[in-house]
Amino acid sequence: MAVTLEEAPWLGWILVKALMRFAFMVANNLVAISSYVCYVIVLQPLRMLDSKRFWYIEGIMYKWLLGMVASWGWSAGYTVMEWGEDIKAISKDEAVMLVNHQATGDVCTLMMCLQDKGLVVAQMMWLMDHIFKYTNFGIVSLIHGDFFIRQGKSHRDQQLLLLKRHLENNYRSRGRKWVVLFPEGGFLRKRRETSQAFAKKNNLPFLTHVTLPRIGATKIILSALVARQENGSPAGGDAAKEFDSKSEGLQWIIDTTIAYPKAEPIDIQTWILGYRKPAVTHVHYRIFPIKDVPLETDDLSDWLYQRFIEKEDLLSHFYETGAFPPAKGQKEAISREMTLSNMWIFLIQSFAFLSGYMWYNIFQYFYHCLF
Repeated sequence: MAVTLEEAPWLGWILVKALMRFAFMVANNLVAISSYVCYVIVLQPLRMLDSKRFWYIEGIMYKWLLGMVASWGWSAGYTVMEWGEDIKAISKDEAVMLVNHQATGDVCTLMMCLQDKGLVVAQMMWLMDHIFKYTNFGIVSLIHGDFFIRQGKSHRDQQLLLLKRHLENNYRSRGRKWVVLFPEGGFLRKRRETSQAFAKKNNLPFLTHVTLPRIGATKIILSALVARQENGSPAGGDAAKEFDSKSEGLQWIIDTTIAYPKAEPIDIQTWILGYRKPAVTHVHYRIFPIKDVPLETDDLSDWLYQRFIEKEDLLSHFYETGAFPPAKGQKEAISREMTLSNMWIFLIQSFAFLSGYMWYNIFQYFYHCLF
């Protein structure tokens, strides 16, 4: 498509802005990630003396790093509107988030909308595709204890065994409380055709806006983290319905549905470069007490399929009306605008660049002393 004279200045500004943002992101990554690694190395004696305190400090730095990623989208006008139940009420409990997956921007969206949920981000463990291990953020996720899962039938059994071992070794020992999981096992655009063929073959619902979830990782997580009574059933009771539950082990499943205007997902390139017009991403939450979630394989499969059938209905309604439907018993759905504090963003960015400057001078001093 030819560019008119009227459009040329606007396109030129978009290009200049994208280049400026890219340069800032590179600098931001260099100072923030390298400083994080340096702080973690220096704090290793504390890890041996007081592991709990070490992982608390590491978690706070991890939250700040994710806050910086969130600020990239925030500064480009990409914001989040939240719907459904208020997950702040369970931010101190253990929970698993089951999220639909459309694009790389889903991760950035979650990094943004969870920033104001107390220590959730600091105490969170992500399950993500192994390719993220080789990105600029890979070293941070490795240190924090996130799990990189390799997709494909040939790797499935081995990966589930590794996930079980990883949870046993890292989840509670590092003070983790939340797990983020994308049960579909890939992006919507890549898995939709395969999922629909599987659904047709097995007489399952035909889904367009989501794909049928894979049960393996979900079952491993529930098996590893749900506290059980002596009879083998999940711990809990009528009191488990209350959000102030103090029972040990995993307590909640948060069914999380991400929707983009006009079904046009935001990818990580857009998040960084900001060349798309400002947009609002919508996130819907529904909370299930763990006692209402079956743990046996067949029953869990049916339960998980039902959640994604509901996601299909939620997204269909959203794309038709621009809003999620109200919950049962409510006449109107209520949305909440999620905001980031510009002052807080300024402070964590300042800390990152000042830390980078400090570490540079420290290394420069030792270099001159040695050479």
